[in-house]
Amino acid sequence: MFNKRYWIVGRFVTWLVISSWCANLRSEDWLRSQDWPQWRGPKLDGTSSEIDLPLSWSESKGVAWKTEIPGKGHSSPIVLNNRIFLTSCIEETGERLVLCLHKETGKILWTQSPLKAKLEPIHRLNSYASATPASDGKLVFTTFLDHPHMRVFCHDLEGKLVWEAKPGTLLSKHGFCSSPILFRDTIILNGDQDGEGYLIAYEKESGKVRWRIERPNKTRSYCTPFLVTDPRDSSITQLVLSGSKCVAGYDAATGKQLWIHQGPTEQYVASLVHSNGILFLSTGFPEYHLMGLRTDSRGDITGTDRVAWHIPHSENGPKGASYVPSPIATKDLFFVVSDPGWLGCIEAGTGKRLWMNRLGKHHSASPILAEKRIYFPDDEGTTWVVEAGREFKVLARNKLPDEIYASPAASNKQLYIRGRKYLWSVGP
Repeated sequence: MFNKRYWIVGRFVTWLVISSWCANLRSEDWLRSQDWPQWRGPKLDGTSSEIDLPLSWSESKGVAWKTEIPGKGHSSPIVLNNRIFLTSCIEETGERLVLCLHKETGKILWTQSPLKAKLEPIHRLNSYASATPASDGKLVFTTFLDHPHMRVFCHDLEGKLVWEAKPGTLLSKHGFCSSPILFRDTIILNGDQDGEGYLIAYEKESGKVRWRIERPNKTRSYCTPFLVTDPRDSSITQLVLSGSKCVAGYDAATGKQLWIHQGPTEQYVASLVHSNGILFLSTGFPEYHLMGLRTDSRGDITGTDRVAWHIPHSENGPKGASYVPSPIATKDLFFVVSDPGWLGCIEAGTGKRLWMNRLGKHHSASPILAEKRIYFPDDEGTTWVVEAGREFKVLARNKLPDEIYASPAASNKQLYIRGRKYLWSVGP
């Protein structure tokens, strides 16, 4: 009887130890294997906590699957649990598509066409499905242009339309690219246009307008807003948006403007990133600037010490700063690849350029960062893997037979790369 009691207690203790170990293992896997729920991932900055992402691959090696995508589009894929969502356009009919694929097999589970409309005028490097979807795990949000009106659609995970909205016009001679971003119980959209611009927040569940504010300068932009905690008040999340001849920070909960910097140029496409209290800005058109702005700003900061540093157009030109690709930040460095393919490394605190070297002939996609590796796809289908360090080091060059204009997504040790023809799953 005595031995049996100890045997039972021993079995119980063993069960507790194993259960605790499994729980810790699941927790660590969850922290490392993230969903990719919106443009540039969970933090809107292209960084991933994934480990063991693939370093080298080709069409014949390291590709788990590829799926031909109907139509064309430059939107990035997003990843939720075992599903992938992306958008496309059948140019012959004007149908805009929302697609859902199985993450493990690439099988298209469903396709919805919430909009059929005349094709709008676009830039030769744009598409009719350039806005990346967003999802909170329950609903999927997509945006298209029903020229001249922006349209917002909300589907559930099985493809049923839950609500739709029409925020207003979006007038732009180069087309449309306004990706929704997630903030608490809302989605937020950039409505900069060649007219009365706006920022707007919708309640995710109902589609009701939570807030709407005017934007200055009546100039189109194609930037996705960025979110960062306000260092003056941790209860405030700043929504930072470059575009329409300025850079401005807002309270993401209310839309109230906190600060603004006038200029330094007219046109913006690249989103901002952040490191140690410094926001990194890359512009644009007609001038190319790099600038570090302090996040603890208030009011009009133009020409003040809230500008930590500034590398002007005369020191950049089209080689030194990006117009379309968004940058990447580490703890103390910023990396930016220009449209003609020059990659530069800048000290976050000082703005000192440490090096600049050539990658591909032309880059449209924004890079992602994981485990001190930065992945830079170029338009011709080569993904350059570069060490995120103070010295230039190319770790791999991986060619796929597909043009790449969309930014990759990372989840569960896989890279999901959207080409002009296929969606590729790269990894084990």
